[in-house]
Amino acid sequence: MGDGASDIATPPGAAAPSSPSRSRGFLRQYELVARVQAYQPDADEDALNRAYVFATLKHGAQLRHSGDPYFAHPVAVAGLLTELRMDEATIIAGLLHDTVEDTDATIDEVRLHFGDEVADLVDGVTKLPRISGDEPKHKQAENFQKFILATTRDIRVLIVKLADRLHNMRTIDFMPKPESRTRIARETLEIYAPLARRVGLTVFATELEDIAFRIVNPEACAAIEKRLAEMVADSETDLAHIEDDIRLVMVASGVHGELKGRMKKPYSVWRKLEMKSISFKDLGDVFAFRLVLPTVEDCYRALGAAHREWAVLSDRFKDYISVPKPNGYRSIHTTFLGPGNRRIELQIRTAEMDDIAERGVAAHWTYKNASYGFDAEAARAGGLDAQGELRGFADMLAHGAEPEEFLEHAKLEMYRESVFVFTPKGRLVKLPAGATPLDFAYAVHTEIGDTCVGARINGVERPLRIALENGDVVDILRGARAAAHPHWEGLVVTGRARSAIRRLTRASERQELEALGRRLLGNALKRVGLAPDDINEPEIAHRAGHAHFEDLLEAIGRRRVSTADVIAKAFPGVQDPARAVEAADVVPLPSLVVGADLTAGVTLKLAECCSPLPGDRIVGVHLPERGIEVHTIDCQRLADFDTANDPWVDLRWKPAGPGETLAVGRIRVTTANRRGALATLCKAVSDAQANIVNVKTVKRSADFFDFDFDVEVEDAKRLTQIVAALRALSVVDSADRVRG
Repeated sequence: MGDGASDIATPPGAAAPSSPSRSRGFLRQYELVARVQAYQPDADEDALNRAYVFATLKHGAQLRHSGDPYFAHPVAVAGLLTELRMDEATIIAGLLHDTVEDTDATIDEVRLHFGDEVADLVDGVTKLPRISGDEPKHKQAENFQKFILATTRDIRVLIVKLADRLHNMRTIDFMPKPESRTRIARETLEIYAPLARRVGLTVFATELEDIAFRIVNPEACAAIEKRLAEMVADSETDLAHIEDDIRLVMVASGVHGELKGRMKKPYSVWRKLEMKSISFKDLGDVFAFRLVLPTVEDCYRALGAAHREWAVLSDRFKDYISVPKPNGYRSIHTTFLGPGNRRIELQIRTAEMDDIAERGVAAHWTYKNASYGFDAEAARAGGLDAQGELRGFADMLAHGAEPEEFLEHAKLEMYRESVFVFTPKGRLVKLPAGATPLDFAYAVHTEIGDTCVGARINGVERPLRIALENGDVVDILRGARAAAHPHWEGLVVTGRARSAIRRLTRASERQELEALGRRLLGNALKRVGLAPDDINEPEIAHRAGHAHFEDLLEAIGRRRVSTADVIAKAFPGVQDPARAVEAADVVPLPSLVVGADLTAGVTLKLAECCSPLPGDRIVGVHLPERGIEVHTIDCQRLADFDTANDPWVDLRWKPAGPGETLAVGRIRVTTANRRGALATLCKAVSDAQANIVNVKTVKRSADFFDFDFDVEVEDAKRLTQIVAALRALSVVDSADRVRG
């Protein structure tokens, strides 16, 4: 099996089984052909028959763990694809999807007998890597990257793979090893079911989830099934009355359609309990009714009738007809209070919407221009761009996402609900729930995200950390150039934005480390009497063992190599005198730089142990792979670096430019527990021309409070003045600067 979910129990034999039709209930050859021709009358009957025979011959005497002939599996996969009404090429690919991997068949042989289209589909499914929990995390993540890239080329590859996985899950109980069943079920919950939902294949996703949930968490599954059964027994009479009421209200309003009830599946209930941290009794939509009507106009007429008749919960109303979900799902959801204050959800949609809700992307395979195939125009008109949805994951790769972070964020995004916001020009942008203006900026264009400095939401300037809501109009404020802000990674939820921020940070880090390396090498060259501008850079890089001079500079900046080693290799015989510490300049946050504009938080970091401020005497420690860490000269941690080889960088503060953001210092104040004491402290800080950015109560007793104040200051001198002003207050017992 291509995905490792069901192993072959016996090796391939030379001959096909004598009577395949007697295997346990799988589709016979003529039945499969009849199914396809029922929705695609002009399907090539001969090709379908040949593919069926080819699969049975190639798989021969292979058996599955169930004892069935192995070819029963590809036949079942093809059967599932007919339920989705896929085109004949996809059905044939389903029949042949394991022949190249598990038999002596080759792609060239498939291409010869069935043509390029089928061969490309089979090749795509065959080459999909396994996302196996048995492999190391990094390898799993790399395989998932390849998986996404392969499925973006032709969505039918993913559909065949999902049908393959669904049949394997239906027969997973035959697998002999419990740990294998658990691994495959977990992989199904984390990868395959969310992917099925991503492209709208609800009918597959729901079954995949419930089978996998039963295996991964059997106790929870059994408990939920028991509670659901109890709720059905307790609510049967009420639900029948509610159904009758809905029918009467709709008929009285001239609305005629099909009304059917549904109950949430166990895994769906579990997800809601898990995500919303609520109890079972607080679930508001365990029961729902679905009203399927002829036209969109009927849908809104039915909505009006329901809202006139019952008390509606406004926060539970969602119109996915006017704004479809990213997977093309369209429906109106409204929740009202029924008999006994029972919350009842009513879903209103057309028959076409109902079909798309179940089959998603597969619902758009139909006849167009006398040819049966995917109607991309109809899909886009319905709000679905399935391959675009998958390309959203692939976009992360373009931003240099590491495989493991890619897998992590892709899993998160597959589960998220969506919000729909607009650009100032009215363009609709779909984002996951919880997305921020920074996510929006990167969704519109990477360059906009890289240069973002703020945002206006509905015309009002708002913080970048705020979560966007449906219908927001977002206008991004941009700076003159791209700038790395490492802390911004915590402000975004999309993998695209997070990967882009990391890419920008990595690029800035490399540039800055090259600049640091150039400065350090230049100082070393001056010490031995050489002019930095007169050296042959490519020659020095070659002698030092690097292909490019920039690589050598980065290695020096990262402290992978020392300048002394470079001098010794590049200029044999040149004696380096006793080395002085490297000199550099530093200015306050956030424009902290050493010589050549190093960014705070990227390659230059203020040590948390001593919290240096402008005005303090400081020294830099050149740390391997991390750049420079700034310490006060009396920091006790400096002793830890005495044994290191040449780590010191002599630093001094440069005056901050006009309008630069201030540094932040911390003051701990012990104050008497008196009414108005905190107000007195805050007024003293304000009178000293400083701004409090954070206050924390550290300790509280009957007589005294200990407060930590984080205060914006120009330098250490200003912080000292504030401390002195606080000490002068009658309510203050002590006030001191906090380091670390």
